[in-house]
Amino acid sequence: MPASLRPLLSEAQIQSRILELGNQISADYPDGTLYLICILKGACFFLADLARAIHRDAFIDFMGISSYGRGKSTSGEVRVTKDLDISIEGADVLIIEDIVDSGVTLNYLTHLLKQRHPKTIRVVALLDKPERRLRPVDVAYVGFEIPDEFVVGYGLDYAEKYRNLRDVCVLEES
Repeated sequence: MPASLRPLLSEAQIQSRILELGNQISADYPDGTLYLICILKGACFFLADLARAIHRDAFIDFMGISSYGRGKSTSGEVRVTKDLDISIEGADVLIIEDIVDSGVTLNYLTHLLKQRHPKTIRVVALLDKPERRLRPVDVAYVGFEIPDEFVVGYGLDYAEKYRNLRDVCVLEES
């Protein structure tokens, strides 16, 4: 069955909200060592725009985490596919995530990173689907709370497709 796309969030809405998040993060972290840890691959678009919206120096690194494979639902098994290249000990850490739904991946990741002794660790997510939670996750900064629909675009994919869309769209089966 071919799929169709229904716009959910426009590029303008996304960019406006990112500026607000950047201002809030800048106010909350005026000094000290700040690391932005981007969760690949989906959050790379969000990271790039958010980093430019933060008005202070911040270090950037990337982690690859997988719990989905090529499907629409989590496998429940989380694995690190790329680890950090830096030490986060004593630093303020912001995990930059594209979407939080089941919480399985972020619950695992926050526990893993806490073992590395950062000063603080918080989550920044462009999208949040709280009704899908299977594991508790505290998301400190949320771009948009969205309904329980499968979304693509602005870094989010389905089988590696649709990441390059400027909007966030609902992927609907036709």
